[in-house]
Amino acid sequence: MNDSVFHRLYDQYHQDVFQFLIYLVKNRTLAEDLMHEVYIRVFRAYDRFEGKSSEKTWLFSIAKNVAIDHFRKAAVRKKHSMDFFDWETQQLVSSERIPEEVSMLNEDKIMLYKTLDLCTGDQKMVIIMRFFQDLSIAETAEVLGWTEGKVKTTQHRAINSLRDKLSSMEGGEANAE
Repeated sequence: MNDSVFHRLYDQYHQDVFQFLIYLVKNRTLAEDLMHEVYIRVFRAYDRFEGKSSEKTWLFSIAKNVAIDHFRKAAVRKKHSMDFFDWETQQLVSSERIPEEVSMLNEDKIMLYKTLDLCTGDQKMVIIMRFFQDLSIAETAEVLGWTEGKVKTTQHRAINSLRDKLSSMEGGEANAE
């Protein structure tokens, strides 16, 4: 991989990759560290990139794997055991606070971000990729290694879950007043 290709990939996609990671880990410093790991992997693996997907999709696949690796390592450290972290069934929820930028958002968006942590890991990934990163269904399926049907189904369930959770939260707040 020559420097110009690496710099082009970085310049073109680093902000999207960073935003994706920060939505997942909710910590700017950690997201920066993980982004560096993404680009180290890109540098090492670019000669094996076959062009079967777009470069953006390929980068998001790498970023997803870096995030999964982070959560897996954190889970192992936390449990002090060798249990396997299954990202498809366990939730990808960071214990970190919501990023500083989120504090600038209105209360509805803050509630949405908090509620997203109550969804499954699959649902969270799909919502972030589809609505925060504007990936198409096909691109999201490619990043996750799923069929487009599975992405659509997961997206539908995630939206319904978010709607239900937000409605019950609003109802609970109304009763508290």
